[in-house]
Amino acid sequence: MTTHDAPQQPRALHRTGPCEFGGLPAVHLRSPDGAQATVLLQGAHLVSWIPAGDEEQLYLSPETVLDGHTAVRGGVPVVFPQFSDTGPLERHGLARTRTWTLEQATVRGEHAFAVLTLEDDAETRALWPHAFTLELTISVDRRRIEMELAVINRGDTPFEFQAALHTYLACADVRRAQLEGLLDQNYHDKVLDQPRQQWIDVVTIAQELDRIYWESPRQLLLREVGRKVEIRQTAFEDTVVWNPGPERSAALPDLPDDGWLGMLCVEAAQIGNPVRLAPGEEWTGMQTLEVQT
Repeated sequence: MTTHDAPQQPRALHRTGPCEFGGLPAVHLRSPDGAQATVLLQGAHLVSWIPAGDEEQLYLSPETVLDGHTAVRGGVPVVFPQFSDTGPLERHGLARTRTWTLEQATVRGEHAFAVLTLEDDAETRALWPHAFTLELTISVDRRRIEMELAVINRGDTPFEFQAALHTYLACADVRRAQLEGLLDQNYHDKVLDQPRQQWIDVVTIAQELDRIYWESPRQLLLREVGRKVEIRQTAFEDTVVWNPGPERSAALPDLPDDGWLGMLCVEAAQIGNPVRLAPGEEWTGMQTLEVQT
């Protein structure tokens, strides 16, 4: 698979542990069979996933700003506690621009994995007045990556939240890609701002597409010539499918004019039914990506 622009490679590719990526603190994972992933501490943002013996599977914009506080365009941003502009917070919430803590990075059996956490502080409480802990666990082996997001209510009152793993999958040419598994699903078309239903068995991209599929299937398949990526999700009820198309791609300052050709977002999401957590309760959702041979 040839993508438009390859992500910058981190230092210390030979091992699992802390590294730098574009000058930012990160953690690099390498499983015994050679599968690799790189996660920024900013936002616990996955910026690279390379299955064993394969090529980069995620799209990272070459125009994105890596300064430690600006939201990164591409990879897998963590969305919490608000999806997009559906509430009063900054777009997609407050988790993706803050520095997370690396709790663990190690190899166990066939897997390399990292655990990162984010807790509320005075700054987050000024924006969203709740005590919480987020925990993101990323695990890689051979041709698979798992991303598990846990949310814990550490306060004295209930709170509600939305969440998503905003996954940018790399494509050789998105116009020739097909996303399978959403036939007969109801969705909200954000471009047209109206409810719709999926009447054909594949989703294809020729222009801007922005859809939230409600209570979507747990398994989808992204198919290109010579490549198939299985996409599974657990506990996330919804799936977002997004591509900016040529006009919006040209208008976004952190995306090349033709950047839309090299990516498709397929996001495990919890949007339509926000999760309500009582004090002490925990919610966990997972997205798994696996390259099929």
